Amino acid sequence: MSRADDLRQLHLDPAILVLVNAWDAASARTVAAAPGCRAIATASWSVAAAHGYPDGEAIPRALALEAVRVVAAAVDLPVTADLERGYDDPGETTRLAVAAGAAGGNVEDGLAEGGLRAFEDSVERIAAVRAADAGFVINARTDEFLRGGKTVEEAVRRGCAYLEAGADCVFVPGVRDAETIRALVDGMGGPVSVLAGPGSPSVRELEELGVARVSIGPGGMGVAMAALQRAAAELLGGGAPLDDLAFRPPQA
Repeated sequence: MSRADDLRQLHLDPAILVLVNAWDAASARTVAAAPGCRAIATASWSVAAAHGYPDGEAIPRALALEAVRVVAAAVDLPVTADLERGYDDPGETTRLAVAAGAAGGNVEDGLAEGGLRAFEDSVERIAAVRAADAGFVINARTDEFLRGGKTVEEAVRRGCAYLEAGADCVFVPGVRDAETIRALVDGMGGPVSVLAGPGSPSVRELEELGVARVSIGPGGMGVAMAALQRAAAELLGGGAPLDDLAFRPPQA
């Protein structure tokens, strides 16, 4: 099977797909070496920050896709890429992502200026991604709980339409409570993905709620930067080197 086939199957397996987002070769190899890792996801915020850009497609598409290529080349696992809004041409961006080694990716319906893209336009963009590559695993993201009215009804309406247009999974970031997550899972009629963070259910609880996929977005870089900041503060303050300084990321 292809990497895309493997990734698609991971969304259908009974066990929840847990993705710890990476942003470069070193972070991807480090995550891939962890027991139980079955796929790698990139995070647009982290990729942009690593190159000195803010999130939100400020980083040039070519540079963002080069980061996808670097991550895909670094690991022997399927890679799902954060393609943000598709850079105004989600079909072409998908083709370029596949050429870079991505087996799947996110495409979101939030607008840079706030709010959500019009319903019909959003559905057409998911259809364009599917038309660009029949095997690409589409994690269609709706920002209803980040930029919209925060209603289950609208998230489900959009999610169901995205699935009908060819998406493989519906990503609903911004939801933390179990009751809402359960309502989304029951309403979608297809795999649902959520973003984990402080206050969200545990991975095991999410699996019991029927969630197919969970990721942490920029949280991976946040963990790394927090550890680096602690080590820097300790050393610059005259303290002893921390044990984490002995860590060596896995090599190619």
